[in-house]
Parts: sequence; structure tokens; C-alpha cells
Amino acid sequence: MTAVPRLVFSAPSSGHGTNAVSIGLLAALADRGLDVAGFKVGPDHVDAAYLGLAAGRPGRNLDPRLIGADRLGPLFAHGAEGAALALVQGTMGLYDSVAGRPEAESTAAVATALRSPVVLVVDVAAMGQSVAALVHGFRSYDEQLWLGGVILTQVASGRHEAMLREALDDVGMPVYGALRRHELPPVLPSRRHGVVPVLGRDAEASRAVRRLGEAVAGTVDLERLLALARSAPALSVPPWSPASVAPASGAPAGDLPVVALAGGPGGSYGHAETAELLRAAGAQVVTVDPLRDEALPAGTRALVVGGALPESYARDLSANRRLCIAVAELARAGRPVVAEGTGLLWLARELDGLPMCGVLDAIGASRDGLVVGYREATAQSDSVVARTGTTVVGYKQHGAVLTPRSGQRAAWSWEGGTPEGFVWRGVHASQLGLHWAAYPEIATRLVTAAALPAGAEGVGVPA
Repeated sequence: MTAVPRLVFSAPSSGHGTNAVSIGLLAALADRGLDVAGFKVGPDHVDAAYLGLAAGRPGRNLDPRLIGADRLGPLFAHGAEGAALALVQGTMGLYDSVAGRPEAESTAAVATALRSPVVLVVDVAAMGQSVAALVHGFRSYDEQLWLGGVILTQVASGRHEAMLREALDDVGMPVYGALRRHELPPVLPSRRHGVVPVLGRDAEASRAVRRLGEAVAGTVDLERLLALARSAPALSVPPWSPASVAPASGAPAGDLPVVALAGGPGGSYGHAETAELLRAAGAQVVTVDPLRDEALPAGTRALVVGGALPESYARDLSANRRLCIAVAELARAGRPVVAEGTGLLWLARELDGLPMCGVLDAIGASRDGLVVGYREATAQSDSVVARTGTTVVGYKQHGAVLTPRSGQRAAWSWEGGTPEGFVWRGVHASQLGLHWAAYPEIATRLVTAAALPAGAEGVGVPA
């Protein structure tokens, strides 16, 4: 049994201020000395990163499609261990699902699986008494959902607030806070910067989180929210354990292979579980900042680049020529290199005319619009990531595309698409991002390959 005070924050749709309120609440409680944890429903690395910055511990993604519904509870319990409050920020509207599976993949489904009360954040800028009908409808739509109350945003005045509270009182819906239009400022760095401000521990990001914490602390009833969170029942699931799912690779004791993980002082460009799985498999994980570090960590025998590296930093990646050369040398030596998302573009010959690492004989070009969505993929080649024929579920979000789309040995294929990605020597590069908690064997395969001596037969592709 796992007893964790918890809340799920959601909204009728995107744009109601759920992200700002969630970050602000975590920051406000952390400022009071409480140990808090933040989670994001879905694949959004950026929201998860800012929740983690506010909480002071890694923000994590709870994505039923990527990790499987059976891992939701254990991964939540693992990430929330010891917390006085765990906050799960939803995605889109409460009952929405990108993949059209709301019964299993919506924020409501996650809240039900976690037996958590939900707080609905509602933008009432153009709303009066109708807020009661809206909230009542959300509460009545699913009898299994526990809608514990609301927080109002974009409130116009004291009179407006009184009207809203009276209407909600008539339907028995608690109001935990009301923020005026000026009290929830758009202070977070532009999303074009992605997770970089958090990983780099930029002062702007810290100031923004602090300001949101101050706004929430001054307008939201923190004690009542904590009481609601504490009313959540214990979960009958054991916490997820990386050591139990990623057995040690068998590397010699005292000779842990160094695996460089792309990131910064505030974390990596991948999910927090990636580093935990690599350590459990027997690696010494060392961070390398692709935007600032000019060399790989001493003794590096493998490199992992997660999918949250932003495409908008292509010029910075290109300018770091010394690191580009070091990465190319590592790859040409047959060492394992796993690159997702923009990591694939970084390994290419060039991107938008800018020279990159030159590991892959391909050219990247930005285009208007984004490719976004989940893919059920099948491995097309044996690699450090998977054996041929292995099936996975991943997520794509990118603007730039590569020509050619795949190498002589492709990484993946999926229904309705041509083969994608590159497998070459120990390199596995693709714009498809995976959550390694769903495929912990990747960590063991990678560390096993990294532990092999230079020049050994099969480096990069474990048997």
C-alpha cells in the first residue's frame, strides 16, 4: 500500500491556466517547507520540467499510452515517495484524449486510476452563473470521477467573484481560490526554449516559478487543498523500482561504464527514469551539456540524447564544433549512441545549412507545422535499443525532417508510413521518442554494449 496525499489538476480545455496554477501551487507549498512532487499527464517534457523546478525534485510524465496503464500507479508511487503532496497536471480538457481513447488515456482516466480528487481550473473571464452548469456537467459526466472543487482564473472583480461563488455554492461545489486577471501573469519563458531554461537553471525560469508561487499563495486556500489531497485513499500498488526491472548488465565490479546523458545541471533531455534505469543496469551516468560542454565526460563509452532537446537550439548545437567532433569519434568507434528527436538531427551532416556532427549521411531541413502524434512502431534492425521485430509505442513531435528519412538499416516502421531512423554500428537515431520505463531492457542492452572493450565484436548490438 502507498499512501500519498495527491491532487489532479485539470480544466474544461486547454488555455484555462492549469499549468500556471499547478506550478504556482507546488512552488507555494515548497516555499512553506513541504516536500512536494509534480507530474504531467501525457508526453509534454516542458510542463513536466517546470513542475519539477517548482517542486525541487524531478518532474515526471504519466502517459498511459507510452508506459501502459498498469505502470501508472507504480511510477506515480515511485516519483511521489516521501512527498507531503503530489500534484498531477492534466492535459487538454479533463475528458480529452489525443488518440481518441478517453476511457483509458484522458486526465479523467488517470485520476480514476490513481483514486485522486480532481480540482478543475476554470477561466471565467467571459462567464457568470453559467460556471455552475459547466462544472456540474463535468462532475456528472463520469460517476467514477471525484471532482473535489474548482479554482477560478481571470476573475474580473470582487463582485464577479461573489457571483461565481454563489452560483457554485448552489450546486455544492467548493471553490479553493479565485485569481484576478492580473494575478496569473504570463511569466514563464517562451516554449520555443523548451526545457533548456530549467536544465540550465536560468534565473528567468526560477523567477517565473517564484512569481507564480506568490500569486497562488495569495489567492488560493492552501490548507483546504491539502486537506482534500490527504483525503485520497491509499493506493494498493508497490512503487516502481528500476533495480527490479533493469537487471545489472554484468559489467565487472568497480568498472562501471560511463554513459553520457545529454542535459544540464537541472536534469536530462529525457525522462527521469532513463538515468535511474541506466544506473540500475550498472552504468556511471554523467551529464553532458550539448549546448555548452566542449568535450564528452572522461571515459565516456556511450551517449544518450533524450527527445526533449529543442530544435530551436540548432545554431548552438552547430557552433559547439569540439563536442560535435567528439560525438562523431565516439560513434565511429562503434560505441553505443542513442538519439531521439532533435538528437537525430544533431547527428546529421547538417540542419538548415548548419554543420552538425556528421555521423549520419543525411540533411535536415525545417518546415512549417509540426509532426505530432503517437506511433506503434516495429524495429527494422537489430540495435542497442531493440531486436528486429520488437514492437513499441513512441511519440513524435518535430518540425524539421531529414533527407533521406532512413539509412540502409532503418530504425522503425509503422502502419501508413515509410521506414524511419538510422541504425549504424552502435548508433540508433530516430525522431520517435520512447519512455524507457516501458522498455527497461534498453538500459541493460546499452550498458552491456558500453561495457565491452573497444574493438570488440558486436559493440553496440548485444546478442
